[in-house]
Amino acid sequence: MSNHQVTLPDSKGSLHSYTLTGTPTSRPANPPQFNRIAYAAAHVVSDPLKDARPWNDPAIDWDTTMAFRHHLWSLGFKIAEAMDTSQRGMGLNWAGAQELIRRSLADSKTVAGADLASGAGTDHLDPADAKNLDDVIKAYETQAGFIEKHGGRFILMASRALARIARSPDDYAKVYGRILGQARDKVVLHWLGDMFDPQLLFF
Repeated sequence: MSNHQVTLPDSKGSLHSYTLTGTPTSRPANPPQFNRIAYAAAHVVSDPLKDARPWNDPAIDWDTTMAFRHHLWSLGFKIAEAMDTSQRGMGLNWAGAQELIRRSLADSKTVAGADLASGAGTDHLDPADAKNLDDVIKAYETQAGFIEKHGGRFILMASRALARIARSPDDYAKVYGRILGQARDKVVLHWLGDMFDPQLLFF
């Protein structure tokens, strides 16, 4: 049985020791060899000791957040960073995503075989402010350009603004064609259905 202890905060901010029970799973001596590329959409770790508004101004424990990425890399995973399936749209805005992407890219360079791709979307553009397809294209270019400027590859995510503006499949082809045509490397296409985000209906 495990006698590992962790320190947990209570609702008043006081710290208490908690003893874990059960048998921990063993870690492989070497990273597993996958027969395909497996991306993990890693979450960020909140700082439980800070008074913050998680939906608007989250307090992130950066050291532990990065340590979790190192753990996933040690298991043979690649990282899908700053994704809408993990934290984007759920408290982490574009400014926070930029910090996360910068840190993860820097850390990946210190680990042999580590790799990641980062989500590029249009979430810094309020869908109501998008007047035409060019507005959506510029928003995508901003995020994709930031990722590539820092030496990363991007994952093209769905866009609420595009879902609102587009009137035909040709509109999607125009936007995606412009962004993919400018990419420096391979791009992963990713989208969420309306069961995850009702604003993406018909995307």
